[in-house]
Amino acid sequence: MIIEMPELFSVEEAGQFRETVRGYILGGHSSFLLDFGTCRFIDSTGLGVIVSSYKKCVEAGGTIRLTGLNDNVRKIFELTRLTHVFEII
Repeated sequence: MIIEMPELFSVEEAGQFRETVRGYILGGHSSFLLDFGTCRFIDSTGLGVIVSSYKKCVEAGGTIRLTGLNDNVRKIFELTRLTHVFEII
């Protein structure tokens, strides 16, 4: 399942994302591709929600992969070493 990330992924959007992914997992989906094609900013809350969602996906036998990261967003993932956790395609 592909999820398009918002342009600004911060504390305001993170709660909605968490609930959306939780609903999909409860509905039987456990693998997601997060499309960052239009996302130009992510904060620590956004990163935390993605990591916690990743853990829930793995527990359900799935995974989260990332695509479309621009240089700024990719740098955040690199600095936090989350590039070692997520497959970026």
